[in-house]
Amino acid sequence: MFDNLSDRLNRVLKKVSGKGRITEDNIKATLREVRMALLEADVALPVVKDFITKIKYRALGKEVKSSLTPGQAFIKVVNDEMIAAMGAANESLDLKVTPPAVVLMAGLQGAGKTTSTAKLAKYLIEREKKSVMVVSADVYRPAAIAQLEKVASEVGAEFFPSDASQKPAQIAKAALAQAKKSFADVLILDTAGRLAVDQEMMQEIAELHALVNPAETLFVVDSMTGQDAANTAKAFDQALPLTGVVLTKADGDARGGAALSIRHITGKPIKFIGVGEKLDALEPFHPERIASRILGMGDMLSLIEEVERKVDKQKAEKLAKKVIKGQGFNLEDFREQLVQMKNMGGLTSMMEKLPGMGAVPQAAKDQMSDKVTVQMEAIINSMTVKEKEFPDMIKGSRKKRIANGSGTDIQAVNRLLKQFKQMQKMMKKMKGKGGMMKMMRGMQGMMPPGGGMPPMGR
Repeated sequence: MFDNLSDRLNRVLKKVSGKGRITEDNIKATLREVRMALLEADVALPVVKDFITKIKYRALGKEVKSSLTPGQAFIKVVNDEMIAAMGAANESLDLKVTPPAVVLMAGLQGAGKTTSTAKLAKYLIEREKKSVMVVSADVYRPAAIAQLEKVASEVGAEFFPSDASQKPAQIAKAALAQAKKSFADVLILDTAGRLAVDQEMMQEIAELHALVNPAETLFVVDSMTGQDAANTAKAFDQALPLTGVVLTKADGDARGGAALSIRHITGKPIKFIGVGEKLDALEPFHPERIASRILGMGDMLSLIEEVERKVDKQKAEKLAKKVIKGQGFNLEDFREQLVQMKNMGGLTSMMEKLPGMGAVPQAAKDQMSDKVTVQMEAIINSMTVKEKEFPDMIKGSRKKRIANGSGTDIQAVNRLLKQFKQMQKMMKKMKGKGGMMKMMRGMQGMMPPGGGMPPMGR
């Protein structure tokens, strides 16, 4: 996410981080490069100008110049201003109205409104403990209604049926009445999109807004459209009062222009960010965490929250007790760790949130990709129960059978066994008194040259 912007800014800020003295000349050169990095990331020009002006003013003031580490103080200024540009803090949904609270989803066709409707329903059901009904008023695209019905059943939301022969206002009115009858806490209304902003579309959605009086009107926009996303959001805001933005497809956006431009241009907060295709890949937008990730400082809070929410605590506790008692760590335990990692969005998603990952060479990152973990799981799944328990018995003919069964080769099986052995040694260090500290020292010794993460699987 926002890799290009992150790499470019990290290279620029690395030059200034160790400086013992900040002058107008070296600030000028650094800001020129920061400006170019932002423009290349498709950040809107007014946003770039305002951002650079504020950084320059603070960088040449007492805050940085009088600091004992002015280079670090300058980076803090960049971090602070990036947070401010994106909205200072997360703004949650305001659903404190007489139920059902209506959430109206607006946006262009292809932005991801229907998927985001299901993701938001899942978020509200699982994290906010709300009962949710969803309905589609997109009568121009019957497939959208069928799609919403399918994803609604997957996330456990009540689906209100509609069809292409009805008027959007008629659908919205009937859904609202049914949501009241079934005591739903929230009704999410998925509206029709168009390929471009047009008068007919705006009029229809304005009428729907007046009819249902939503507690939240969210504009769903594809982050990969860059600063155009901010301009489209502004056009929608002129037609109906938006309360916030849902930024989709951020996992495929290497630039970050939309995230840095929307708040400044529309004045509306980004409330959620879509970080993957899965229906649980919707996160509240925290400007301070996104800024931290862009500047290579990681996002440990999000990672901790994800672990809390998605890791099977009983299985984790069982494994910890087993290892501490010295009962050994086998390949089935290793496979279970890979599954848990996959549940958390995969290794790539986890690595993005770790501090210092920007400094890890791309070749090392490639060795720790999600494809590698999927391959490793397939290899372990091709083993017998006995082989998982006693991996030392896996020799020539067994390796060949396992490779054939997993669609890999003998080299891949050897790599997995080698990495498992390394992890097994590390786990042994946890046994007995002071085990955790011994394990941490062991992990440090396993770091690849240049720092960063240990080899896959640790």
